Amino acid sequence: MALKFHYNINMYFLSHLLALSIAWFLAVFIARKYKSRNITSAAPKAPGAWPFIGHLHLLSGHLPVCRTLGLMADKYGPIFQLQLGDHPAIVVSNWEMVKDCFTAKNDKIFASRPNMAISKYLGYNGAIFALAPYGPYWRNIRKMVTLELLTNSRLEKLKHVRTSEVNSCIKELYSNNCPGQVNLSSWFENITCNIIIRMLAGKRFTGSAEEMNFKESIKKALYLGGTFVFSDSIPWFEWMDIGGHIKAMKDTYKEVDSVFDSWLKQHINSIGDGEQSDFIDIMLSTLPEETNMESGYNRDAIIKATTLILIMTASESTAETLIWALSLLLNNTHSLKLAQDELDEHIGRNKWVEESDIKNLPYLQAIVKETLRLYPPGPLAGPREALEDCYVDKYHIKKGTRLIVNLWKLQRDSRIWKDPNEFKPERWFLKEHTNINFRGQNFEYIPFSSGRRMCPGLTFGSQVVHLTLAKLLHGFNVSMLKEEPVDLSEGLGIALPKVKPLQPLLSPRLAVELYQSL
Repeated sequence: MALKFHYNINMYFLSHLLALSIAWFLAVFIARKYKSRNITSAAPKAPGAWPFIGHLHLLSGHLPVCRTLGLMADKYGPIFQLQLGDHPAIVVSNWEMVKDCFTAKNDKIFASRPNMAISKYLGYNGAIFALAPYGPYWRNIRKMVTLELLTNSRLEKLKHVRTSEVNSCIKELYSNNCPGQVNLSSWFENITCNIIIRMLAGKRFTGSAEEMNFKESIKKALYLGGTFVFSDSIPWFEWMDIGGHIKAMKDTYKEVDSVFDSWLKQHINSIGDGEQSDFIDIMLSTLPEETNMESGYNRDAIIKATTLILIMTASESTAETLIWALSLLLNNTHSLKLAQDELDEHIGRNKWVEESDIKNLPYLQAIVKETLRLYPPGPLAGPREALEDCYVDKYHIKKGTRLIVNLWKLQRDSRIWKDPNEFKPERWFLKEHTNINFRGQNFEYIPFSSGRRMCPGLTFGSQVVHLTLAKLLHGFNVSMLKEEPVDLSEGLGIALPKVKPLQPLLSPRLAVELYQSL
């Protein structure tokens, strides 16, 4: 009996000793792993930083910033650190790293925006929801915009706006310019501007001097949104206004605000006259008139700020996509012919292509996808800021670090896209990558970004681009004067604008009565 008791005590002691040994071994292993990870996990830092300003001098050249950062990625890898004045930043440009940023826990950590001059001086002191920090205000305004303007069902109800504007502009193009040389850059801008302004304010521009001035102000706003402002990185430089960007923002704010103020007053004065016909009507009925204690903004500021950012992102960037699409087709006439052959085969020449036909035009869809691959609407995804410490892949990222995702470089990754700078819609999107879409889940191809902060207007933009391009190619022969190639020089700005206007020769492809019936 005593022997058995002694044996049980020994077994009990040995079993606990074994358990403690395993626990100790695991604790040591995890501690060493964590220590090793922290020692070796800093992302490579680009050389060439200067005192006080860091790497800012490298980003202020004549090249678009996305190209400059792309060249740096070739040297320093798909993730590297920059010092932007007082602020550390990481630049990410391959799909594996981007997926780590925009999924699971990191998506929420990188869901906020840094404070920027454009938001303060042009964006109604921070009321633009797209530039607002992560929180209730951003969620509430984005939800309102999405549900009341950009859902599939809402866009379907507004289909008549897209159709009537495109038809009207096609008819005008035929009547006034065909055959002949046409500035299609301006033509595309007029279409996209009229569509979004009708949806937002129930108005249509007719070409008055005041309207043209307003369009120029929107272009200036887009340009200013795509430039690096020194005070964004070094706040104590703000009083110097290096480059004059802050003054330009204040002047542009006055120009656009006067227009929005008149629109808003007209809508307020017409309350009760009929049903809600546009988005300003909806915002007036949804938002309380007094200042919101949570956000600090009153109703009028929210409406004007929201109208501004929707015009900036939905009008000009959509027009730029159309300009790039046709420019690429004119420099690749084989693709242009294939697109028109597809229209003739599926639609014929006895009626016009309609929006409902787009789903049956795979080559046209491939052209749009390839254009968005080469020229995403925002070549640099909107800047984000880490809300807390985190890891991207094996690299430790500190709270407050700014995240810059180079979509332009990401979508030209030679590991994914052979000959990545070439325009080849049939190879990429009809054979090898037919299942890829731009909804933010295929991280090698995210022209509208991904995660919580991805562009909510991608369906709208896609609809306008497909319909406008299809109508133009169906209705007109398009060629360049003396068969010279289109100059593809890129300018500065959010949407990577084409520097020189696109001015091809047009001639009608269809019967006269079809243009007259529009």
